[in-house]
Amino acid sequence: MLTLPIKKKWFDMILLGEKTEEYREIKPYWTTRFTKVFEFHDGMPTGVDTQEIILRNGYGANAPYIKVLCTLQVKTGNPEWGAEPNILYYVLKIQKITKMLLNVT
Repeated sequence: MLTLPIKKKWFDMILLGEKTEEYREIKPYWTTRFTKVFEFHDGMPTGVDTQEIILRNGYGANAPYIKVLCTLQVKTGNPEWGAEPNILYYVLKIQKITKMLLNVT
């Protein structure tokens, strides 16, 4: 299962349902990781398959995380959610949260 680190601000907004997308730059690193999980055709994600991924707030073993069902698209993002205007991103469209572990000791 794919695990992505995410900043606390965006993590909290996703938990509250305020942010429904997460962005990653279109670079070979992310292309390699996403092609292992999502369906691609002609080098682009199809946007039709739904996969479960983990969004982790931090890198530590005890960092809080949420599991989300999402699809993957390529499009511009919302600047209020951290995207730069007029830049194409891999956009993880969050459908729902399936599990969360918030208070890890």
